[in-house]
Amino acid sequence: MDQIRLPVPTISDAAFDLHGPAEPARPVILSVPHAGRVYPADLLAAARVKPQILRRLEDRWADLLAHRAAATGFTVLIARAPRAMIDMNRHEREIDPGMIVDAPRDAPLHSSAKLRGGLGLFPRRMPGAHELWLRPMAWGEARERIETLHRPYHAMLARLMTAARQAHGHAILIDLHSMPPLPVTAGQDAAGVVLGDRFGRSASTRLVAQAAEMIAGRGIAVAQNHPYAGDHILDRHGRPERGAHAIQLEIDRSLYLDAALEGIGPGLMRMQALVSDLAAMLAEELPRAGYAMAAE
Repeated sequence: MDQIRLPVPTISDAAFDLHGPAEPARPVILSVPHAGRVYPADLLAAARVKPQILRRLEDRWADLLAHRAAATGFTVLIARAPRAMIDMNRHEREIDPGMIVDAPRDAPLHSSAKLRGGLGLFPRRMPGAHELWLRPMAWGEARERIETLHRPYHAMLARLMTAARQAHGHAILIDLHSMPPLPVTAGQDAAGVVLGDRFGRSASTRLVAQAAEMIAGRGIAVAQNHPYAGDHILDRHGRPERGAHAIQLEIDRSLYLDAALEGIGPGLMRMQALVSDLAAMLAEELPRAGYAMAAE
């Protein structure tokens, strides 16, 4: 049972649970933005679809992948809100106007390919579910979710990255996600892990290459940036020129869940060890030789 139960949080907030030291003991921090699975009654009442459809938005049980890392002293930040309620990996202005009934005319909203596909800050639709909600939400409710959930999560993540840089000279964020199994292509195994660094913009290419080499050494096929390169969390918190590196880690759900991709499977402990060992390896690596923290 210990392998499927996270340690008691160091700090618990409406927006997140923080496990491990609040002042990072190592330069590596882990975040898990899409594993929230507690659905408020009012959210379910507003849904056009059944709860199991909303749960398809989750990175199912991905927080448990960080269990061993948290237990061995790494700082792990886990979002509590389900992705159906608000997506921590989207900009706070990445809002579909059709989701809001009374948005101000001058509201500075952002568009994106993800938003146009239905997966903005407030997810609107996904394959098999054309509309998730019975009606648009009020602008006041949208602002409340942003102010009480999205901003506190990112403020804590920024504080942890700054504290790690000050203590260790640099910080490395592992943004932990899970993905559906990728299709097999002719003559090539499907990747079990995808590393994203925004095509070199959010992290040292040396760190990403070392991560890929380590994972491949465990017998798992690795891809970089395809089909997942990372999104807002990497854009916001990855500043390699300032010693803040951010890498997205996508793990195939079939590697740690059961055959239905719903419950815990026999591969969980192996994937927990992979995440923990990757964090430990990166914690011992300098992003580049002779690194000195750039002036703010």
